[in-house]
Amino acid sequence: MKPLAQKEFFQPTLELARSLLGCLLVKETEAGITSGYIVETEAYIGPKDRAAHSYGNRRTKRTEIMFGEAGHAYTYQMHTHTLVNVVSGEIDNPEAVLIRAIEPHTGIELMYERRQVEKFQNLTSGPGKLTKAMGISMEDYGRSLYEKPIYIAKGYKPKVIATGPRIGIDNTGEAKEYPWRFWVTGNPFVSR
Repeated sequence: MKPLAQKEFFQPTLELARSLLGCLLVKETEAGITSGYIVETEAYIGPKDRAAHSYGNRRTKRTEIMFGEAGHAYTYQMHTHTLVNVVSGEIDNPEAVLIRAIEPHTGIELMYERRQVEKFQNLTSGPGKLTKAMGISMEDYGRSLYEKPIYIAKGYKPKVIATGPRIGIDNTGEAKEYPWRFWVTGNPFVSR
């Protein structure tokens, strides 16, 4: 599993959100290596997107990495879960792609240990589920996604990609209607 080159992340955010589908997200830890094919993403288009943490160019300790170079991990806490995003856009144009779901590929036993669930389709079918299963944490904040221990590698090209509104952003005005969620049609690990 060879990481993508950094230049692969230098594309418009909506295009990156689509092109990440089918790619392999890999995390190496002392406990072992886990990986899964990305099957669902959401794009967040920075300053003008009311659903983005960087709406209005909001620059905080939490969002600082989003103002940097594309291809780095933006992790943050949501309730009790860590979520992982791929920083995109130009420097000082804070955009990102949330990885919403993966289809497990390697290290599945380790994922089960970490998640303590019985149903295979429930293992990584959501942004908090996949990070827990893979051992992705706040320690990954700011890490490059083109070198170990957390990286994205080539995978497969999905046959059909679906598009629709993003999930869980009801209080964001018109932004909740933007069709910036992308998923591999028919994949059982898509979150909902």
